[in-house]
Amino acid sequence: MTGGAHIEVRDLTMAYGDFVIQHDLNFSVSQGEIFIIMGGSGCGKSTLLKVMIGLKSPAKGDVLYHSKPFWGGPEEEREAAMRGFGVLFQSGALFSGLTLAENVAIPLQEYTTLTRSDIREVAEVKLALVGLAGFGDFYPSEISGGMRKRAGLARAMALDP
Repeated sequence: MTGGAHIEVRDLTMAYGDFVIQHDLNFSVSQGEIFIIMGGSGCGKSTLLKVMIGLKSPAKGDVLYHSKPFWGGPEEEREAAMRGFGVLFQSGALFSGLTLAENVAIPLQEYTTLTRSDIREVAEVKLALVGLAGFGDFYPSEISGGMRKRAGLARAMALDP
């Protein structure tokens, strides 16, 4: 591991059944470093991110956060690490039947002991941070695509990752 690395990918192989997407990936990302994952369609970029945030388990290898194994460690530690992630999905991935504030509130309801009114306040603050002050009671279908993307970003920031 390189000095100061916060994320390290070790001998990672990703597959869907017998179909190997990528194999033997090794890299580290240090705090403050900008790291870009790029490649052609279908080469495994999204799959790598899914493995790194706990949505898909690797076929082999591990991801280490602050020198602690993510997949090789206890499930409780993996779940604790996942609470510290903020994920912005490509299409925003908002629930259409929930308002923007309710969408932002989901991780707060799931992972905190805040009261309903405190959750609503935090959701409104996060929406304001992305330029959506006053839009908390709107549904995703009532706003533009760019606004939906920003609402997804507000949800990704809900837990201050």
